[in-house]
Amino acid sequence: MRLSAMGDVAMTVPVLRAFVKQYPTVQITVVSRPFFKPFFDGIPNLSFFAFDEKERHKGFQGLLRLFQELRKLEIDAFADLHNVLRSKIVRTLFALSGKKVAAVDKGREGKKALTALENKVFKQLPTMFENHTQVFQKLGFAVDLSNPEFPEKADLSPEIVSIIGENHQKLIGIAPFAQYESKVYPLDLMQEVIAQLAESRSFGTENKILLFGGGKKEIEILDSISSPYKNVINMAGQLKFQQELQLISNLDVMLSMDSGNAHIAAMLGVKVVTLWGATHPFAGFAPFNQPLQNALVSDRNLFPKLPTSVYGNKKVEGYEDAMRTISVDSIVKVLK
Repeated sequence: MRLSAMGDVAMTVPVLRAFVKQYPTVQITVVSRPFFKPFFDGIPNLSFFAFDEKERHKGFQGLLRLFQELRKLEIDAFADLHNVLRSKIVRTLFALSGKKVAAVDKGREGKKALTALENKVFKQLPTMFENHTQVFQKLGFAVDLSNPEFPEKADLSPEIVSIIGENHQKLIGIAPFAQYESKVYPLDLMQEVIAQLAESRSFGTENKILLFGGGKKEIEILDSISSPYKNVINMAGQLKFQQELQLISNLDVMLSMDSGNAHIAAMLGVKVVTLWGATHPFAGFAPFNQPLQNALVSDRNLFPKLPTSVYGNKKVEGYEDAMRTISVDSIVKVLK
């Protein structure tokens, strides 16, 4: 399997966990960037093959090399959960060598109809998790996701404990950023949410609010948000990726945009509350095993063209403030 963005990779994990439990004699090899290896640590009968896109597996010759290397593992079937040019090439090579192959159907027609500005077809589309199970179904493996299992909460390293402290009742994670601006809850309103959580007696000041993000600009913003409060801690830039996963697994709840952090928390069995702007859970990207009421969407009565985008990369004039229709109180209520 060849996978791309962080959320895409995280969404495969619950399906693979279910697969290895239901087919304990089948060995799975996941092909992805080395950065994503920690997602798959501890899953039985699963080995990780690092895809080197910069050197060893770069270009067509590199993909031929990748195919030859995978072939040595005596692979019987190839499940393409990404379905992009590079994975298609490797998939085709496996098909030509007589192996069973199957690829994910991304449901482009349904998504196009859902995000159309005129004559919109507003309905729930199959989730990415259902789409992934269909790939395995084509290969002869029915996968049931109705009784998911999640890893145990990770032991927190002394380094993490030194940052967040030991005495807390609840750990509330907040990931206020996303790849595209149209998916980001307005910062002034997010500051109100954090203020209510930090100061609320019903939450209690012994609860910790942990802010997640990355990159210099985000770290600076999170520093300014967290500085007025003793119980709000900016985690951005403080931990290695594997440590961040350990910490997220210990959260009581994660508040996230439609972003990779939502999928990471969900794959670890954490409760997730998501906020949706230009995008919508109906496109199939809601985090795994979360009730629909935990996905707070912008008001379609005021902004009837929503969702305007599958990924948030399209801007529609006049829709810049759509997320302001998600009230601070509604977010705090769901978190409570």
